[in-house]
Amino acid sequence: ATLKLENAAIERSRAVDSAVLGRYNIWRREIENENSDSTVRLMRDQIIMAQVYIGIAKMKNKLGLQQDLKIRVKESQRAVGESTVDADLPHSAPEKIKKMGKVLSIAREQLYDCKLVTGKLRAMLQRSDEQVRSLKKQSTFLSQLAAKTIPNAIHCLSMRLTIEYYLLPLEKRKFPRSENLENPNLYHYALFSDNVLAASVVVNSTIMNAKDPLKHVFHLVTDKLNFGAMNMWFLLNPPGKATINVENVDEFKWLNSSYCPVLRQLETSAMKEYYFKADNPTKSASSNLKYRNPKYLSMLNHLRFYLPQVYPKLDKILFLDDDIVVQNDLTGLWSVDLHGKVNGAVETCGESFHRFDKYLNFSNPHISRNFDPNACGWAYGMNMFDLKEWKKRDITGIYHKWQNMNEDRALWKLGTLPPGLITFYGLTHPLEKSWHVLGLGYNPSVDKKEIEHAAVIHYNGNMKPWLELAMTKYRSYWTKYIKYDHPYLRSCNLSE
Repeated sequence: ATLKLENAAIERSRAVDSAVLGRYNIWRREIENENSDSTVRLMRDQIIMAQVYIGIAKMKNKLGLQQDLKIRVKESQRAVGESTVDADLPHSAPEKIKKMGKVLSIAREQLYDCKLVTGKLRAMLQRSDEQVRSLKKQSTFLSQLAAKTIPNAIHCLSMRLTIEYYLLPLEKRKFPRSENLENPNLYHYALFSDNVLAASVVVNSTIMNAKDPLKHVFHLVTDKLNFGAMNMWFLLNPPGKATINVENVDEFKWLNSSYCPVLRQLETSAMKEYYFKADNPTKSASSNLKYRNPKYLSMLNHLRFYLPQVYPKLDKILFLDDDIVVQNDLTGLWSVDLHGKVNGAVETCGESFHRFDKYLNFSNPHISRNFDPNACGWAYGMNMFDLKEWKKRDITGIYHKWQNMNEDRALWKLGTLPPGLITFYGLTHPLEKSWHVLGLGYNPSVDKKEIEHAAVIHYNGNMKPWLELAMTKYRSYWTKYIKYDHPYLRSCNLSE
């Protein structure tokens, strides 16, 4: 039966010029449509087999047949090009298939040897597998690089705003309603960012969907480089009746290496070698680039573990990432009963997805003794923190303890979610999932209804909405909160 099928396939290949394109396969009848790729696949299969026989012909000194095969391979490769469907093929494709089929038939009669053919195919498969791995590594590197890069337009915006800010007289650099900054009866938000445009979307979307903007207070912290730009943007574009304040993380003198384990670890030669690998580029290239994101070097990323120190007069604060968009009024979060917990967050685990064993090294006894590998993970990005409970339970002290133990990165890789899961273990209250929908920065299949009914949507992942690699289908949820006719945006060529 197998022999009959093989012979039938050969005969079909010989007579392909009288066949209808898209239906070369004798084992199943293709549905005729303009997107059929069956002929493209046949030509690619012929090229692969021809390359196998070229190697065998050389080995058996059949130089004439080897040359014929090479000629047919070049012709077929030119004909196929980058075609993905049969409609893209040139009219000469059937003739090329027929000629290749004849040469392959001769090669099979003269050269076929099961072991040799199998060995050649296995070698080709191995080379292809190595190429795929190399391309995947390159793709990962490029996507990580793109995700870390600030677009020229946003950099231009930041530079222009910085210049304007430092030209302002000191008395004009102040925001109104500073008396609200320590009023525990208002709705307070913490936003730590070095991206002016992203921060503006978070603030604008929150205020535009708030029922009473007057009661909302935004605490922004940025770095020294973006301090002037962040101030100037919100001086030029005040958030309505809401209160806003911008601080420079480099001016938090208490946040130093003698107090903060992460800062102390970042100063060690081992950590610098891990990040930069100047003496061993090969090892650096083979490691997971995800964990070398420069954001892990910034205290803006770790400042979330010091909220009571930054805001000692507040009782509750809502922490927001800068890659989120607010779509509903969030004041209901301040009424959620956290049942004595410190952190209110949306859980992210399914049956086995995003549980603790995804983030932590359970082969380490310190982890395996203290945590459940099946415990449910949760999301940073929109978190309600009870700062009274935080201080009572010394959450920052717990964080320091585990961060000190992880100096050699044996408990978890770099980042803030793993130490967050550890620090708030047993102290996190799950919020309704509609409060916070994630995945718009990496998942093309997020349910549209979930997005539209979510209070907050989160572009977690590499495909941030301000980057060219953003997913088009999700970008409009973010761009609707940007006024592209703003003169600074126009002058920096920022367009929707």
